[in-house]
Amino acid sequence: MKQIETHRLRLRPFEPERDATFLLEVLNEPAYIANVADREVRTLAAAADYITEKFLPGHERYGVGYCVVELKTSGVAVGTCGLIKRETMDDFDIGYSTLERFSGNGYAFEAASALMQYGRTELGLKRIIGLTSLTNATSAHLLEKLGLCYERNVQVPGFATESRLFA
Repeated sequence: MKQIETHRLRLRPFEPERDATFLLEVLNEPAYIANVADREVRTLAAAADYITEKFLPGHERYGVGYCVVELKTSGVAVGTCGLIKRETMDDFDIGYSTLERFSGNGYAFEAASALMQYGRTELGLKRIIGLTSLTNATSAHLLEKLGLCYERNVQVPGFATESRLFA
């Protein structure tokens, strides 16, 4: 996948050595654990392995996957965003997470909008879905702002509870 830029942001694929510290922080934020899942990644080595095993295969197989979202002006990583293809789902899924200290600045919307546009124009995706926990009203609102509409609840393998599916 090529690097994607917006007015304020740069989206680039994860690199295990470069981004392990950042991913370790993301995966262990209380909001991430509460709204997504506890991936039980607690060390830098485990974070680097997670990038290699979970993020890079999507880029290699589909030409797109999870990306680091960083500020263009400083290069500071503020969150993640990705178009991912789950084996158990028919459509690509837009996913995002912003570090709590950067929340409220519109970064998730800006990154997700750009990545969805990339998926439609560069990859020819006709349908993109979004999944969120049943209680994550903030994420549901963002999916609706992106133009997705609630369809139904689904049980996604690897998640303890049902998720709301938007398309």
